Amino acid sequence: MLYEDYMKLEFFKYEGAGNDFILVDNRALTINHQRPELIQKLCHRRFGIGADGIIFLQQTKDFDFEMIYYNADGHPSSMCGNGGRCIVAFAKFLGIIKTRTNFLAVDGPHYATISEKGDWVSLQMINVDTIKKDKEAFVLNTGSPHYVTCVNNLKELDVYHEGKSIRYNDVYKTNGINVNFIEDKGDHYFVRTYERGVEDETYACGTGVTAAAVAMAKKKNKTGLINTTIKVLGGALNVRFHTDGKTFTDLFLEGPATFVFTGHVEL
Repeated sequence: MLYEDYMKLEFFKYEGAGNDFILVDNRALTINHQRPELIQKLCHRRFGIGADGIIFLQQTKDFDFEMIYYNADGHPSSMCGNGGRCIVAFAKFLGIIKTRTNFLAVDGPHYATISEKGDWVSLQMINVDTIKKDKEAFVLNTGSPHYVTCVNNLKELDVYHEGKSIRYNDVYKTNGINVNFIEDKGDHYFVRTYERGVEDETYACGTGVTAAAVAMAKKKNKTGLINTTIKVLGGALNVRFHTDGKTFTDLFLEGPATFVFTGHVEL
């Protein structure tokens, strides 16, 4: 919490497959987080705590809690999948939930379950019923807008420059888009993502791997119950869903959500 006399912020650091976040308990509404410069400083990896984004846990009617998320650039963001999984782990740590929850995020309600140990979270994502094409790439929204393109030799790809060139091209520069590069490895997919708002490659992107799994099912004309293993720079995630070839429902993003450290920072 924020102690006005000392201007100290208590924070908790979590990561999900290398996608890292600052978590703050703001149930008492003592923190005015609509301060882009403050958010930027806290997320800065040299002058602050360091994170891909910051999440405030707040109370809200009819749900266990509300997730308020800001990207590292200091601005409110669309849905963050790995951040959603980390806030579920944080809520369990705070004693707000036990093994399941219904919470509110920017894209609406989310259901999630968490293991007894608190180290594995399954987060239900929004349904997908619209997938567009941009030449050979797929464009879809999984809570955040995503561009998914297939490549070879992804390990050697310059994701920062290639992703940035797509994110800031004439089609996407106004609203921005997350750019995912995917390589089919046979028994799994390898995905690397350039994230808008972070404006860099991240070690994982939850809505991005969800979009990648859906796009590949669409590309391969798969139907039924689909389980997809996706490896990212920070580890591995699983995406499962049901599809009739047109709509994608019961979408779950699954993977680790790990506490890293806690501390206080002077504001």
